[in-house]
Amino acid sequence: MATIVSSSSFFSVSLPGRLGNSRRCSVKPNPSPIFIRKFVAKIRASSTAFVETKPSEPSFVDNEASTSKNVLACPICYKPLTWIGDSSLSIESAAGSSLQCNTCKKTYSGMGTHFDMTAASGSKDYGEFMSPATEFFRMPFMSFIYERGWRQNFVWGGFPGPEKEFELMKGYLKPVLGGNIIDASCGSGLFSRIFAKSGLFSLVVALDYSENMLKQCYEFVQQEANFPKENFLLVRADISRLPFASSSIDTVHAGAAIHCWPSPSTGVAEISRVLRPGGVFVGTTYIVDGPFNLIPFSRLLRQNMMQISGSYTFLSEREIEDLCRACGLVDFKCTRNRGFVMFTATKPS
Repeated sequence: MATIVSSSSFFSVSLPGRLGNSRRCSVKPNPSPIFIRKFVAKIRASSTAFVETKPSEPSFVDNEASTSKNVLACPICYKPLTWIGDSSLSIESAAGSSLQCNTCKKTYSGMGTHFDMTAASGSKDYGEFMSPATEFFRMPFMSFIYERGWRQNFVWGGFPGPEKEFELMKGYLKPVLGGNIIDASCGSGLFSRIFAKSGLFSLVVALDYSENMLKQCYEFVQQEANFPKENFLLVRADISRLPFASSSIDTVHAGAAIHCWPSPSTGVAEISRVLRPGGVFVGTTYIVDGPFNLIPFSRLLRQNMMQISGSYTFLSEREIEDLCRACGLVDFKCTRNRGFVMFTATKPS
């Protein structure tokens, strides 16, 4: 069973070397936002390329993104849910509230900090042991160190850093700004909080399989003065069974995540299902191609690593594009810097 885990990997801090640029990648994202300044992203041509932004003239665009906030659905039958208790959409609504499916009559309870929207939610005797990678990121010490050193090491693999990654992805997200966004495999909510504070989305759902990661996100939010808690939800869910109605989501972001999923195809297929026509999927990951393809039996080695770790490890650019296409997404684009890649694909209108 595929599970959602935090946005990192056992191998994420040890990728060596420069992989070079791909002919099929775009390093020129579209201008960004609505009622904010437009950003033009640039990549410096050096061995440590990174994203820079500079403001230009204000840009006003027509936004057809959905503004519906009632997006949570039963992960078993995908039917609408009835709120019981505090029905306001905020990080505080999970305390003392529950959601009930009118079709299968299952109730999903708020856990104080988040809603547990897994299929096995509420079971008393049944329990599942997930893959080693999944269980690793459910440990309390991992949620504690994720933003206190772990994520910072991603720079050695070519990741520009959270703020610059966000500026870069704005160009890809321009058609759906003003709509809702799901931060899948959110970890401790690093990007979820950036999305919420940007004011560019009507609803932000921070989603992860790890209870401790979600609790850490909750603590970070509580510690931050003037954080916009309205229209911000924490949800525990499985990437293979997303608790959203079909065609109800404007944007799904999966930062440094797809290489952690036991079955990327199942995860991307679910993302394709929940995206509305014209909705955007944007993700980042480590990429394995270029010189790595010259290593004898490299593909077999990756398959063995997958079996041991319980995750899919790293894909090549061609594999990511082929995966998106196979799951019904089009207009694949990407930006690369050494081992880092940001990619995007769209649900056909």
